[in-house]
Amino acid sequence: MTAAKLEEMRLDAEELKAFLSTATRQKVKDLLSLDIRKVETDIIRLQEQLSKESDQSKPSSSSSAPVASASGRCYDVKITNYAWDQSDKFVKIFVTLKNVHTLPADNISCDFKDRSMELHVNALESRNHHLPILNLLEDIDAEKSYWKVKNDNVIIYLVKSKYAQKWSHLTGVEKKVTEKKAPKYEPSPDGDPSSSIMGLLKQMYEDGDDEMKRTIAKAWSSNQDKKTTIDDMPMPSMPSF
Repeated sequence: MTAAKLEEMRLDAEELKAFLSTATRQKVKDLLSLDIRKVETDIIRLQEQLSKESDQSKPSSSSSAPVASASGRCYDVKITNYAWDQSDKFVKIFVTLKNVHTLPADNISCDFKDRSMELHVNALESRNHHLPILNLLEDIDAEKSYWKVKNDNVIIYLVKSKYAQKWSHLTGVEKKVTEKKAPKYEPSPDGDPSSSIMGLLKQMYEDGDDEMKRTIAKAWSSNQDKKTTIDDMPMPSMPSF
């Protein structure tokens, strides 16, 4: 879920930047810029957390039995940090594991099914790494999918069942999470993009957490001396600061 959350935050940042590029009022630009900085800061923190988890992976719980290897005992570690991209033919998954290229070929395998895949990297520095990705957004050709090992990297090539089909997300779960939480941009009936953005900010305020509400309310309050009144953007009652 951490990887899914990171992908969701990246999509939020991209959409906010798209709204910023169309905004014309300085007040709206300020509000969007504040939220973009907040999301980007959260992305950096989450990336650092993922990096620490990858570098300082602890032995799994007692429910995961250690696996013996020639060099001693190995513990199962779930991979949580990876990236993905796509072309017309493939969905490519990139996994960074230091020194993975030094392992024997038999230590690395990947199981493919129509809507899932699971990478196994065994006996790498006393750990058995595995990356399960279930509920892929679309079907893949399990028989034609494969992987390659590069310096410190494993690249998994998922062959799309439908050539040139665009995947909006890697998994169905990520898509549902994003669609549920992403603010909806609805064009204004009068065709004014500024009004549409105002409506979006109103929704962000109503649906946001306390920190989001404070951020929007403070930014709004700092612009009260301008000619534009708060009546331009009907919003629910805000906390006083």
